[in-house]
Amino acid sequence: MTFQDIGLPSNSDDRVVWRFAQSNQMLLLTANRNAKGEDSLEQVMREENEPTSFPIITIGDPDRVNEYDYRERCVEKLVEIAIDIQDYMGAGRLFIPQTYLFKLMTRTIVSSPI
Repeated sequence: MTFQDIGLPSNSDDRVVWRFAQSNQMLLLTANRNAKGEDSLEQVMREENEPTSFPIITIGDPDRVNEYDYRERCVEKLVEIAIDIQDYMGAGRLFIPQTYLFKLMTRTIVSSPI
């Protein structure tokens, strides 16, 4: 789906896009974004993310999407997120595909006794 498909101007700032995605219960898929400015996606997420917010899904290395294996890993993770969306609400930004090291770190943090 493109900005034109949903009726947003192509020059919409990140705050407008974030709010539109949230109010329409949409996953926002993006390439890596900068954190510059008060309306940058990173800043908007920091200010407006809540436990019920849909995550921002960021392709970690958009230059590699043309590689079959990388693209397949992105698709697999995207499908996992969509199927288990309740587990990702409020997560803020999710990078796809996850690296093996990140999975190990996350598993260790999650399973650590408090």
